Amino acid sequence: MTDSFSTNRKKQGFDYLIVGAGFAGSVLAERLASVGKRVVIVERRPHIGGNAYDRYDEAGILIHPYGPHIFHTNSRQVFDYLSQFTAWRPYEHRVLANVDGQKLPIPINLDTVNRLYGLSLTAAQVEDYFASVAEPVEQVRTSEDVIVNRVGRDLYNKFFRGYTRKQWGLDPSELDSSVTARVPTRTSRDDRYFTDTYQAMPRHGYTRMFESMLAHPNISVMLNTDYRDVIDLLPHDHLIYTGPIDTFFDFRYGRLPYRSLNFEHVTLPQEQFQPVGTVNHPNDSTFTRVSEFKHITGQTHAQTSLVYEYPTAEGDPYYPVPRPENAELYRKYAADADAMQGVTFVGRLATYKYYNMDQVVAQALMTFKQLEPELAGVRTEAEVQV
Repeated sequence: MTDSFSTNRKKQGFDYLIVGAGFAGSVLAERLASVGKRVVIVERRPHIGGNAYDRYDEAGILIHPYGPHIFHTNSRQVFDYLSQFTAWRPYEHRVLANVDGQKLPIPINLDTVNRLYGLSLTAAQVEDYFASVAEPVEQVRTSEDVIVNRVGRDLYNKFFRGYTRKQWGLDPSELDSSVTARVPTRTSRDDRYFTDTYQAMPRHGYTRMFESMLAHPNISVMLNTDYRDVIDLLPHDHLIYTGPIDTFFDFRYGRLPYRSLNFEHVTLPQEQFQPVGTVNHPNDSTFTRVSEFKHITGQTHAQTSLVYEYPTAEGDPYYPVPRPENAELYRKYAADADAMQGVTFVGRLATYKYYNMDQVVAQALMTFKQLEPELAGVRTEAEVQV
């Protein structure tokens, strides 16, 4: 990467300077490089891949340092695009919640209700059960409204209230409905956490996938670098920014609230610790969940590595906090961003949206299409070779 940086630098600068080497920045770098553009990515961390970065720990187990990243999508376009850079290992994520001394399926399904309450309901009967315990809400506004309107107060208290309070530092009644609306309720016995058409993990890990994506000779990568320290030293025509939008504007309207996480990684001298990839702990601890990586990666190993997640208000920005006042604050920054020429904002942090990985990829691919007018006249590599 250093050699390619030096070579590209001699060509009188870059067409694009991209801030951040996560999904948004890497996808755009690859797409732009593929049509002949010279690109430099500036990343403040010592690695590519953003929060999806993975590595082998001291025991030789492939782990996700920033918590489990499970790939799933309904988009054939996104899946096909990423398939250029990785083979896949089929994987359907399953999650249990530690509630009342039992490990029960989440999202709540037929088995969850029957085991929790000692019932023998059928799929048709559990729908009637939900209706009997639901607390109808005339206008669903908050995360609490979503759950009690669907499955009532007891299931809300056991599975959602404590987890949400830990995760967000706020009661669900203070959060936008989008937070809990992401988790469905099922009347079947389907215990998959996701039901997307494509569910798989990069066979050799995310980092290898990102390495393949960024291997193009038109791409240079600078790690351990704050873009503000080098932006005046790297001549470029267009800036693509994937970091926090409030940071870009030096917090001129105030800080956008984010939730962060602390991770405790543990390796145990046993083959397996828990029956599924992730177990949620909504009520009984200060951590929210425990994930065991071997379920997720399919790795065979005599030991096993886990990660405990502790939500916090301080640290790297992971989750935009979905509240109306935060959305209003973001709109002020977004208006300033829209007024800028030669700068594009893309990704979860730059657009203050709680996107899944596939949604970030889709946004980056769409952004590339929106940049096409300024790419006009640039021939693709295939055309150059003809």
